[in-house]
Amino acid sequence: MRGLLCALLIAGSGVCAQTVTREEGLMAWDRIYAVASHPRCTNCHVGDQEAPMWEGLGFGSGVPHGMGVKADESRIGAESIPCRTCHVTATGRDVASPAAPQIDDAWRLPPVELDWLGESSAAVCAQLRDPETNDGFDIAGLAEHLRSSAFVAWGFEPGAGRSKPVGSFEEMARDVELWGAAGGPCE
Repeated sequence: MRGLLCALLIAGSGVCAQTVTREEGLMAWDRIYAVASHPRCTNCHVGDQEAPMWEGLGFGSGVPHGMGVKADESRIGAESIPCRTCHVTATGRDVASPAAPQIDDAWRLPPVELDWLGESSAAVCAQLRDPETNDGFDIAGLAEHLRSSAFVAWGFEPGAGRSKPVGSFEEMARDVELWGAAGGPCE
């Protein structure tokens, strides 16, 4: 009950931040990592490897994106096949697999430093709590990103034929706030 009350207070005002225990922070981190390590996230959080992945789409395990698509330095495929060739910007999120997903933002890969594919819980945790390796976010900014990103929203409702992580973007944002209020413990 105290955890729920703290979550509500943190979401509204941050008043309860001093009472979140390390154990509660670690439990929140476990839920965060369960989402961050899900194929909906790791398919695009591939770091500097060349190809995004097609995990969780029924093609098998460890299958790179087809059609010779490469991540490249541009993160939009400018050096090979631009992501927007198939991932058109549109509001129609519920596009069944194998059609290319659509969101109301330009499709692109995350920055290279947000490489989560195959990374341990401790490694992803260290990345996310450091603004130097999490695209410049503090904890509040990270939670806001989860609430406002078209990519994150799509990841929780990716359309038929695609696996999806447990929970919602709002639950993950609240877990990030709890984890941050506990000092961002990793292990």
